[in-house]
Amino acid sequence: MKKLIATAVIGTSLMACRSESKKETIAVNYPNTKKVDAVDTYFDTEVKDPYRWLEDDRSPETEAWVKAQNKVTFGYLEKIPFRKALKNRLEKLWNYEKLGAPFKEGDYTYFYKNDGLQDQYVVYRQKNDAEPEVFLDPNTFSDDGTTSLAGLNFTKDGSLAGYLISEGGSDWRKAIVIDTESKEIVVDTLTDIKFSGLAWKGNEGFYYSSYDKPEGSELSAKTDQHKVYFHKLGTPQKEDRLVYGDNPEEKHRYIGASVSEDQRYLNISAATSTSGNKLFIKDLQDPNGQLSPIISDTDSDNYLIDNVGSKLYIVTNRNAPNNKIVTVDAAEPTPENWKDFIPETENVLSPGTGGGYFFTEYMVDAVSKVMQYDYDGKLIREIKLPGVGSASGFGGKKEDKDFYFSFTNYITPGSSYKYNVENGEYRLYWKPEIDFKSDNYESKQVFYSSKDGTKIPMIITHKKGLKLNGENPTILYAYGGFNISITPSFSIANSVWLEQGGIYAVPNIRGGGEYGKKWHKAGIKMKKQNVFDDFIVAAEYLIDNKYTAADYLAIRGGSNGGLLVGATMTQRPDLMQVALPAVGVMDMLRYHTFTAGAGWAYDYGTAEDNKETFDYLKGYSPVHNIKEGTGYPATLVTTGDHDDRVVPAHSFKFAAELQEKQTGDNPTLIRIETNAGHGAGTPVSKTIEKYADIFGFTFYNMGFRELPNQKVLKEFKE
Repeated sequence: MKKLIATAVIGTSLMACRSESKKETIAVNYPNTKKVDAVDTYFDTEVKDPYRWLEDDRSPETEAWVKAQNKVTFGYLEKIPFRKALKNRLEKLWNYEKLGAPFKEGDYTYFYKNDGLQDQYVVYRQKNDAEPEVFLDPNTFSDDGTTSLAGLNFTKDGSLAGYLISEGGSDWRKAIVIDTESKEIVVDTLTDIKFSGLAWKGNEGFYYSSYDKPEGSELSAKTDQHKVYFHKLGTPQKEDRLVYGDNPEEKHRYIGASVSEDQRYLNISAATSTSGNKLFIKDLQDPNGQLSPIISDTDSDNYLIDNVGSKLYIVTNRNAPNNKIVTVDAAEPTPENWKDFIPETENVLSPGTGGGYFFTEYMVDAVSKVMQYDYDGKLIREIKLPGVGSASGFGGKKEDKDFYFSFTNYITPGSSYKYNVENGEYRLYWKPEIDFKSDNYESKQVFYSSKDGTKIPMIITHKKGLKLNGENPTILYAYGGFNISITPSFSIANSVWLEQGGIYAVPNIRGGGEYGKKWHKAGIKMKKQNVFDDFIVAAEYLIDNKYTAADYLAIRGGSNGGLLVGATMTQRPDLMQVALPAVGVMDMLRYHTFTAGAGWAYDYGTAEDNKETFDYLKGYSPVHNIKEGTGYPATLVTTGDHDDRVVPAHSFKFAAELQEKQTGDNPTLIRIETNAGHGAGTPVSKTIEKYADIFGFTFYNMGFRELPNQKVLKEFKE
């Protein structure tokens, strides 16, 4: 058993509370983690995997290890003197009414609402000016709030609704169909649905996607053949018709079905990885109609956004890395017949439709710009947004004359606006009443040069009047993968960090989609190190410009961002004081053997591809780059025991390696949320507890014995 003494420094004010003359220690006795003789050979290179046994999520030994680790972790966290104060402040800030943008289905207007601290949002509805009523309350789905609403789809006439539920945070779903007027269940519950919505074909039934039930653990076993089925109402699920995905020689890991708004066309998207897809179409008005290919390769990303009769509108990045919209007739839909409708620009396009118009949201250095076009491609207007930040929700049904969009940034809680499609005017529909004074804070965007000279944008948020003295507690957060863009948005949790004088910095590093497909490709496979370099140089920028120093810097990221944290802390352990990897992809040699992980190969490559790829992956894989005798930052690994997206074994093995090899006073802990998954649907109560622990751990290991801003928390002190 290995014993660690973690130190924290005591004082009274922002910097005085780090007095080097007075120290307090917390003893950490790590549980014993056995080692096994598991070895894999890649291209004549043997790689030991001593903690392979932790991959078995059904094993009593793994369950005992989880309990032992949590006992140590929560024993440590309970000793942090301001943990309870942080939790109470988070609860107070979280406790305000939250309202989603309304949407019309049939005779009713629906909206999501949370009274404040409800674990799950409730779906309400109202008819005309009648009082709103509860339509679905996910808080009643389970006693502990861990069963969540994971999707809601209505028939075109709004008379039926199918909703998906997730249990314990799993990606596996169950589907329930109800009569919207009576709210009574009309069919037996469907099971084993995954990575899917419900696409209604009239009131006859719906299309959905799933995998064959895997052998072994459904939470970790490989699932690599997605299929689309049609479920006819009134029939048992075992009779559901297989629509696409039955070719064992052609594995598509992600297949989705959708039906056009006019109910004329079935669209099938089939992908072998998280990037690029084939696209098929079927005319549902033709009783003898067959699926016809629009795109037969996976070299580009494509989807049907709308149609007018047989005229199709397709969003694509084929020969257009920043996306464009093309038109084509359904009778001859292949690319050689495409015509540009809204051409590619220098900014990334994310379009929507509603009210008889197209709305094109562009990312300009990661912030939103929105234009409105008619169906002839004529520019109607640029929509002047309420500020600089992220806009979403521009779209609705064709007959809508008004719809709702939302706007947010790092210091502005999300508000909803009602937009008139004809005159372009909008008014505030709902603004949250939250105990956070946005006017006291500022966000500014800077640009820095990465290791190879590439210009990277970063938004830095903090209190106004911040002193650049190198002594400000700072969280550096990023993602950097899968063409995903990180745009400004408000976080209740981060507002507590900001209140305490903390800085929150977000660089838009390569691997993401902020500057289109080229930006994404610059951070994949043999270029993945660019992602880590961008993040490392962001940290150096903050330190060089006196925002913070290594002693006050924490790095944070989740999923692919957890990989980012793991790689960065093993490459540059000197650069930060705290590391916070969440649900991270940590074993880059075996990630593709779990659940749908093989679909991530477009971004990562796999160890079996060739020796060059193996060497590259092993060169940065966090689990394989923890070195004996190295002093790593104070680390709090977080994961969920039901995570079947990035299986918790990644985090388990990483934590075990760190606990074995860490040198120095910094603790290495793993916080394993039970009955929880990758993050979606997590109850509010669990989310608040998690952030209280993360921020408490971070401040404490930066040396704070009291919180920097006790004035904010004085009424919550224990």
